[in-house]
Amino acid sequence: MISYIHSELNSIATPERKKGMEYFFKHEISAFGVSNPDTQNIGREVIRKIKSNKWYKSDIWNLAEELFKNGSIEESLMACQIVFAFKGKFEINDFQRFESWVSQYIDNWAECDTFCNKTIGEMLFKFPELQYQVRDWSGSSNLWMRRAAAVSFIYPAKRNLFVETQWEIALLLLEDKEDMVQKGYGWMLKVLSGQRQEDVFEFVMKYKSRMPRTALRYAIEKMPESLRRLALMR
Repeated sequence: MISYIHSELNSIATPERKKGMEYFFKHEISAFGVSNPDTQNIGREVIRKIKSNKWYKSDIWNLAEELFKNGSIEESLMACQIVFAFKGKFEINDFQRFESWVSQYIDNWAECDTFCNKTIGEMLFKFPELQYQVRDWSGSSNLWMRRAAAVSFIYPAKRNLFVETQWEIALLLLEDKEDMVQKGYGWMLKVLSGQRQEDVFEFVMKYKSRMPRTALRYAIEKMPESLRRLALMR
């Protein structure tokens, strides 16, 4: 299956697309040079083959891990797509393996957000007790683990779930120096403001002297202009 995926990616990759993708990301990435829609089309065919051949879950996870290990952004995003396609098979003991992928293989915002929004978010819905383990990623030395701690709660934030844990994460990441982390927890707060605008505004006003400007601007983005002006006042 890996050979099939490489063959398909190489058949439509272009040097121009590769150069554009590498320029787009702030952090260094490896890329074939295939657009995301084309990568997803290949992923859908892989998923169809897996289903028609009735793969065991362990083999699906092994395939995803090999794709992550290979390191190209197309393969990593395809791994995210494949795993989430089998979310019905998720069990709580899968979390340890998923966590190891975040720790070892994810190294840019696209992979982090895709895997954590969907797969880790789904795990939180199914197994709420995992929220505390994800929260603890906030203390990692790995900046992508710290971003993951916040962005894993994007979908729960939309549903007004695990709110106390989200406040804890925002406080743990409050003064983080990495802009990718600042944007991550700012995004979480922005989504939560859709359900709890007053609470998020109070949080911002209480801590704005310590919040990096990037995080603050993300957090208040969806608020009325009058509230944004107040939050941005020195």
